Amino acid sequence: MAVFLGVDTGGTYTDAVLLDDAAGRVLASAKALTSRPDLSLGIGGAIDAVLADAPGITPGEIGLVSLSTTLATNALVEGQGTRAALVVIGFAPADIARAGLAEALGDDPLIALSGGHTHAGTEAAPLDIEALESALAALPPGISALAVAGQFATRNPAHENAARALIRARTGLPVTCSHELSAGLNGPKRALTALLNARLVGMIDRLVTACETHVAARGIKAPLMVVRGDGALVSAALVRERPIETILSGPAASIAGAAWLTGLSDALVSDIGGTTTDVCLLRDGRPAIDPEGARVGGWRTMVEAVAMRTTGLGGDSEVRVQEGLEGGLILGPRRVIPLSLAAIQHPGLVHRMLDEALGRDPAPEEGWRLALPLYAALPPGLPPRDAAVAERLLSGPKRLSELLRNRVEGPALMRLVQGGLAMLTGPTPSDAAHVLGRQSGWDASAAEKALILLARRRGGNGERLAPDAATMAQRIVDQLTRQTVDCLMEAAYAEDGRDFGAPPEALARLSLTAAALDRAPGLVRIEARLGVPVIGLGASAGCYYPAVGARLGTQMVVPDHAGVANAVGAVVGQVSMHAEGQVTAPAPGLYLAHLATGPARFAEAEAAVAALEADLTRQARARAKAAGVTEPRLTAGREDLGAEVEGQPMLVEIRLRVTASGRPRIATG
Repeated sequence: MAVFLGVDTGGTYTDAVLLDDAAGRVLASAKALTSRPDLSLGIGGAIDAVLADAPGITPGEIGLVSLSTTLATNALVEGQGTRAALVVIGFAPADIARAGLAEALGDDPLIALSGGHTHAGTEAAPLDIEALESALAALPPGISALAVAGQFATRNPAHENAARALIRARTGLPVTCSHELSAGLNGPKRALTALLNARLVGMIDRLVTACETHVAARGIKAPLMVVRGDGALVSAALVRERPIETILSGPAASIAGAAWLTGLSDALVSDIGGTTTDVCLLRDGRPAIDPEGARVGGWRTMVEAVAMRTTGLGGDSEVRVQEGLEGGLILGPRRVIPLSLAAIQHPGLVHRMLDEALGRDPAPEEGWRLALPLYAALPPGLPPRDAAVAERLLSGPKRLSELLRNRVEGPALMRLVQGGLAMLTGPTPSDAAHVLGRQSGWDASAAEKALILLARRRGGNGERLAPDAATMAQRIVDQLTRQTVDCLMEAAYAEDGRDFGAPPEALARLSLTAAALDRAPGLVRIEARLGVPVIGLGASAGCYYPAVGARLGTQMVVPDHAGVANAVGAVVGQVSMHAEGQVTAPAPGLYLAHLATGPARFAEAEAAVAALEADLTRQARARAKAAGVTEPRLTAGREDLGAEVEGQPMLVEIRLRVTASGRPRIATG
């Protein structure tokens, strides 16, 4: 019997499943809280628990281990990640303002060098090595990785490769080259993708190392694979270099898991986690690939991934009170630690804080705020004020009134939160579900105290938000239903194929759409409902999603093992490695094949195509074999782009894509 072990590390839980590949059934599943900063504790806990739940399975029977994760997605949604420097070569100042690059860079260093190439792959200017040497020597402390992006590097990567070699020699830090992430020409967008990749290197390396270490300790000798954002499996070694490819890894795995668990081929899949809700259309049993590149956390990258709409809405989303007379609620996008969970981890501190706040009316918002560190040692490179706050947290969680000594330290704490170094507690939908009895396992009494405090807050009309904790909890759950419906309607409008005259996000929130979903009698009767079922995934899907299905007038399917669908999907995919390139025609009778080593000149178009296809085949086959596919299946695609000049057709570019795919190597003992 071939047994596969799937592991999914999310923002709140780490899931593990054992799957009988031949019989197509789940043998056992388990959950453990995701542990920060030491991810190995949560991973080890989930793996140990699932092995204990299947006593007849020995480690030697496990032939494949596969990992999916939402950590990279969550980091980008919440604006987290380590500090990285960006090296741009041959970019004009205006290029830095494009694609959101300047906003994404923030306060991190930018090193702008002369150099780069033309669209034909010839050198536009020499690479300024001396300037790079000086800039590297002046880098501030705390930089964990660098990204390099050159103008037209996908036509000739020589300057990116040279810069990488020098950076590695001088700093020893990880370096991301943009041409290895995408074959696209959009320089600023490639630079953005490389920068985000560099920020994720340390986080994903710790995750992969934690999984490899515990798997080896349990005597499992199977290879470790990781789910990419398009649902394909890749080797752990590749993911260490290209962690950006794991954005939407968890959602992509959930789509595969949804299809496998339900057998449905056409549906909207909605996966609610602790931090995000991910929605994707399953059509003919396969998810669509986003043609513009994955969009996460406001950034449009050049990473090939499923066409997923991700929003900051989850079971651990922060509950915020809107300004206005009624004091409406809004959930997310920031994740906080639910008070019911914090009380399990730190019972005395949490209950003492809540009890003291209940004795005051009205209680300040700080009455439910603890700050918890996500580091075991003081992070290097912090500004002095941030470092002072971080040092006070080294001894453990603290109430904000004890942690912050003046007003200017408030922004310092928020920078630690945004950098993924600390988290705050607060009321969440998970707390509401515990108060309503829809969830259990955490401290329901702490959740009730927190929602009493929230209910006592007053709107602009002077009235309390709710009379009691149960009413407040229902308001929170109703708001989660509304925001989930908006997510699903937005995805439905986007995938419908018809032009409704407005963007999907605007259509989903129109009062006309709300009236149509009400399906209420009136002088003008408007009705709307989804034309496909919804598959609800996530540990809390059963708590929240029945009301969502009723609102949308469609079948809501919450399958068995919905809470571990990502871990199931992690082991049912295949390896699929791509290599892309172009043949260009800069002048009559001249064809350039843009190879990995640089452009090669040919007098005939088909000769250039043959050389490029051979080069891409070599690259794709090597990547697939490195991922554990012994004999990869090769397919090639070609697109000829032309124009008409003075009534005559002219070839502009030929694009080639070679894919090597297959099942990864299965351990046999």
